[in-house]
Amino acid sequence: MNALPCLTALLFLSLPSLAQQHPDAIRLNQIGFYPDAPKIAVVADANAETFEVKEAGSGKTVLKGKLGAVRTSQHSGKHTRLADFGAVRKPGTYVVEVPGLGKSATFRISREVHRQVAEASLKGFYYQRASTGLPEKYAGKWAREAGHLDDKVLVHASAVSRGRPENTVISSPRGWYDAGDYNKYIVNSGITMGTLLALYEDYPLYFENFNVNIPESNNGVPDLLDELAWNLRWMLTMQDPADGGVYHKLTNPRFDGMIMPEAAKNPRYVVQKSTAATLDFVAVTAQAARVFKNFKGKFPGLADSCTTVAVRAWQWAEKNPELLYNQDEMNKLFDPDVATGTYGDRSVKDEWLWAGAEMYILTGKPAYIEKAGPGLEQPFALPTWNQVSALGYYTLLRPHYDVVAEPKVLNTIKNNLITYADGLLTDLEKQPYYTVMGKTAKDYSWGSSSVAANQGIALLYAYRLTKDRKYLDAALGNLDYLLGRNATGYCFLTGFGTRRVMHPHHRPSIADGVVEPIPGLLSGGPNPGQQDKCTTYPNKFADESFTDNDKSYASNEIAINWNAPFVYLAAALEASMK
Repeated sequence: MNALPCLTALLFLSLPSLAQQHPDAIRLNQIGFYPDAPKIAVVADANAETFEVKEAGSGKTVLKGKLGAVRTSQHSGKHTRLADFGAVRKPGTYVVEVPGLGKSATFRISREVHRQVAEASLKGFYYQRASTGLPEKYAGKWAREAGHLDDKVLVHASAVSRGRPENTVISSPRGWYDAGDYNKYIVNSGITMGTLLALYEDYPLYFENFNVNIPESNNGVPDLLDELAWNLRWMLTMQDPADGGVYHKLTNPRFDGMIMPEAAKNPRYVVQKSTAATLDFVAVTAQAARVFKNFKGKFPGLADSCTTVAVRAWQWAEKNPELLYNQDEMNKLFDPDVATGTYGDRSVKDEWLWAGAEMYILTGKPAYIEKAGPGLEQPFALPTWNQVSALGYYTLLRPHYDVVAEPKVLNTIKNNLITYADGLLTDLEKQPYYTVMGKTAKDYSWGSSSVAANQGIALLYAYRLTKDRKYLDAALGNLDYLLGRNATGYCFLTGFGTRRVMHPHHRPSIADGVVEPIPGLLSGGPNPGQQDKCTTYPNKFADESFTDNDKSYASNEIAINWNAPFVYLAAALEASMK
């Protein structure tokens, strides 16, 4: 199907609802629900007692019910009550109405209710493409000219090597803009690519008919893989041919202003090689070699090239096992100073684990998995850009490889993952929004929306391992959180929902002159750190510390490593609920 007209239609159909008066007190998934899945709305008013579900068009009441017991937020002390309307299964468009409070946002009940948000969030990566124009045919009103061709990138003084002295000009085009800025970072590309490649490996059949209207659509390759190939080809240019090491990032010395990509003219550099970047590169290229070998006719030589560069990068990492990127120290030694995103790391044990797992599954050679060492026995930790062990665990747990880890290792990883998932479910019944997201203030870190999405992914792995529906339902609850059932009342995916994000910290969305932001981008979400010092935050409660302000990079920026787990969660739930 052609996704752009669908997405555009959805945007215009939703616009009238922006002006409707609906109370912030009724929070739910503003997109909708599956017929045979749980359906929960949260009423942020302890005095309310009853609710009704009505057909949106006719106003006919289809269900009357009593609200649940009063719950108290551990973050704000505020009270909520649940409206459980799981008994409503008939496809259609509805609202929840609470006497004295009014009506909720309009929502649908449908079998593929999250298909459009899954498509839009993948299409969000197309809008982040560097080095190319986005024609109206694919980008609609967000069409733009090409910027950052990156065909004349300079080698920074920190990155010199044999054959590449300072200010050597290299070509390093393509890739995705990392976030609201225009730089490209290997470390953050690492977790992003790993998450999306895992999505394809886990649900390959689902993506045979998943067309999001990009230039490569209908070329015999799933659009997910075409989009991944755009960034993969950039990553391959970031390996130094002299020794196999990988540059940490491609960047301006300082961030571009709030301008369109084509207006940015500052020089760009590749900077110092690092062990973290190199091992993330190893993991991604090893994983890509497995995936793209099934498309040799469409991508001739790509899988073989990925295997070759993965081996070379691994060899460099073995010679440089803990070369950490320290931007402050680099700036003391080399000019020009670099002041863009650091993506520094204090330990690369988790990168060794992930890279070792991917290389072991690719080659079958025990030396790679042995390098992961005792890390395979550590408790499960949610993936972030500086903690990627979970990506290695997911790969080892995937059941359809010829190469399999030892049963002891697999059992340990499986048990640790299920223990983590069970911990998420502990006291779920007491949570004010009935989601595993937000049980502790630690969930509301920078990019907390990605915490919710990655928790959902872990729960989906637990579901596939055990077939216990409680994990699937909890994962769905976290998607409900991201789409509106949260303490802010916002749907965090741009372009969707009744109370939607309109002012993300995202340069193209700010500079393009279009009222609506680029759709399909996941806002970072509540962050009580409030590092941007914006004055428009409602308060400092962990779960409410969000402001729809384009100056709020701490709560309202977008980033590829946040979008990736959202794509995974939405698409995997669509595949699982069929």
